[in-house]
Amino acid sequence: MNLSELPVRTAAIVEAVTDHNPNDAIARRLRELGFVTGEPVEIVATGPFGKEPLLVQIGFTRFALRRSEAARVALRAPEAPP
Repeated sequence: MNLSELPVRTAAIVEAVTDHNPNDAIARRLRELGFVTGEPVEIVATGPFGKEPLLVQIGFTRFALRRSEAARVALRAPEAPP
């Protein structure tokens, strides 16, 4: 699953950010913002028209992302507590 497909208020963990081409500036910027392997992430809200932008929370920081940007972030389900 990728971030653009994640339902609102559903917790997930960042698995990876996909590069669409060598030296991909958008993928690099997402990593700089904190979208790195193992970080918890969730979609807090969506915009009214076309459900864009997405308000995404990673850690304690929130970002507005386009769906095309969010689609680059691969996710996995969080581990269940023991």
